[in-house]
Amino acid sequence: MAETARPGVSRRTAKRTDMLKRARIPLQRVLGPLGATLARHGVSPNVVTAVGAIGVTATALICYPRGWLFWGSFIITFFVLSDLVDGALARARGITGPWGAFLDSTLDRIADAAIFAGLIWWFARAGKPWLMGLCIFCLVAGNLVSYTRARAEGLGLHANVGIGERAERIVVILVATGLSGLGIPFVQAIGLWVLAVGSAITVGQRFHVVYRQAQT
Repeated sequence: MAETARPGVSRRTAKRTDMLKRARIPLQRVLGPLGATLARHGVSPNVVTAVGAIGVTATALICYPRGWLFWGSFIITFFVLSDLVDGALARARGITGPWGAFLDSTLDRIADAAIFAGLIWWFARAGKPWLMGLCIFCLVAGNLVSYTRARAEGLGLHANVGIGERAERIVVILVATGLSGLGIPFVQAIGLWVLAVGSAITVGQRFHVVYRQAQT
């Protein structure tokens, strides 16, 4: 049976988005048992969410401005995984709900902002104004990616499409920053350009999808 695209979403866009989601399934299968183990010990998913966000924020604002790019990215990666663990834990305990979703999304925005703020601080200290400006653009564009989806859903529409959702953006910035910390030249600039273009395209895709839904 042929797959039917959602209203306002082209088949190509829907297929690309579904492929990105399927790519996350193996990691979710690994984290599922971990969530079940934490649930048996009575750990709250909201605590895991908060610890992850605090860890990312503190690490980014301490390590990145000092130029500790590799170890900062390594530690942040550990805390970012909690973003998947808390979901598995909530499902295992059967306590998913609007408060947990709200807390998770809000703390994600804070953690993302801290990562880019730390890098902006580092680029300013290192005398790299072009990378600093590019990083600011990525921060703003990333917030727009999240806002367009939230605003669409608030209007009863959907905008869960695009090539640069949060998971992809975090992977790009952490990998590029970590490799840059190992001394690999140009990788930070390449990563930021990829992130900037991908985020801008995603915002455009979401504008297009919402516009098509609003016209029907």
